[in-house]
Amino acid sequence: MLLAAQICAVVIFVVMFGMVVWEKFEKQWVTLIAGGLVLIVVFGICMRSMDAVLETLNLRSIITREFWFTTGEGGEASSGINWATIIFLAGMMVMVEGMAKSGFFRWLCMLLAKVVKYKPIPLFVVFMIMSAVLSMFIDSITVILFLAAVTIELAKLLHLDPVPMILSEIFCANLGGSATMCGDPPNIIIGTALGYSFTDFLLNTGLIAGISLVIVIIYYFLIFRKKLLAEEHMKLDTSTLPNPKDCILNKWDFAISCVIFGIAVVLLVTHAMTGLTVAFIGVLVAALTLIFNHRHIFEILKGVDYKTLLFFIGLFIVVGGLEQTKVLELIANFIGTVSSGNIYLMIAIIIWVSAIASAFVDNIPFAATMVPVIRALSVSQGVDLSTLAWSLSMGTDIGGSATPIGASANVVGVASANKAGYKIGWGKYCKSSAPATVIVVIITTIIIFVRYAGF
Repeated sequence: MLLAAQICAVVIFVVMFGMVVWEKFEKQWVTLIAGGLVLIVVFGICMRSMDAVLETLNLRSIITREFWFTTGEGGEASSGINWATIIFLAGMMVMVEGMAKSGFFRWLCMLLAKVVKYKPIPLFVVFMIMSAVLSMFIDSITVILFLAAVTIELAKLLHLDPVPMILSEIFCANLGGSATMCGDPPNIIIGTALGYSFTDFLLNTGLIAGISLVIVIIYYFLIFRKKLLAEEHMKLDTSTLPNPKDCILNKWDFAISCVIFGIAVVLLVTHAMTGLTVAFIGVLVAALTLIFNHRHIFEILKGVDYKTLLFFIGLFIVVGGLEQTKVLELIANFIGTVSSGNIYLMIAIIIWVSAIASAFVDNIPFAATMVPVIRALSVSQGVDLSTLAWSLSMGTDIGGSATPIGASANVVGVASANKAGYKIGWGKYCKSSAPATVIVVIITTIIIFVRYAGF
């Protein structure tokens, strides 16, 4: 029965993936229907397991103390639907809508544009660096919610195409998130499970991310250079552009939005120390936003991207089918069997298999599955655990950049662009991001070989 369940789970995932790529139907309905088939066919008919259904729906986790407050033991990973991610993302969406109502994004984009004298190429580079740096301390989902809104607003004012900037920002957000323990969810899982600190990640994956960022900026400039150079030579009467100060619609709402955003940043940076989970932080900032923007509650709630939230729920259920049927575990165990003692082969397999898998499967459950595998490999093969940890971290974090559904930031960024009328399909996304992913994974492999394996 398990084999039948595994086959059905894989088939459903592959068909769902194909339908999402095809883009003939709205993606949230595709994942929700696929999720329903997993619950009925895989868990109901093949496995006949109500426990698998309950574990994948994961509703019981919401009412536990650990969901809202944790000591950090074991991290925030969970099987099935990651409600912490859903709730956190919804809370950030509410906060972003509140900030937009106050004119915050319009003010910020005009301020940045004024600093670089409204030049498209410097602005392109500045936004890439900002995306990477912010993602080192703030969850990459929040960074892209924030920057995508700024970029789209800026594009409308300066008559630019925001798609190249959004694509590069998404990649840099994932790259910056790989540099620290709190930047990406897989790093939180790896750090808490194996006892690594913020500084440990910064000195190891941070170095790799920093070197890669320089290469990535050059890469994205080269592939978008024709469009950027054409925009650079466009004549723009800057006297007609609004003064950044004039973009603030209401000084009180603006000040409150800045304070709430500041609170979110501080809580996200320190949540590993305070024990406040991302779900708690999401609910708190959403509540503060709605309380202090009570005049615009319905407008703010209407602006929340519910389609993306539903897409995540369906996707988590389908991935839960791969978890419950041990498909992810089979992939992880494959690494240990094939590598058998060769440290270079072991590192290469962990990096590349993690990267390829994370391009198609949510990297959170994959990272959680891989942690005990690399711990066992370290003991049985006598390989330094930290070397395997940094390999897993970079592989899962960067691999997710290759496709629109590989990481949460990708889904949010693409959805923001599509919502504003700037279509980013699978072809357009992968054409720029897949080669960039391969480049960074190669850089990662070389650095880890040289620095940790004595190549």
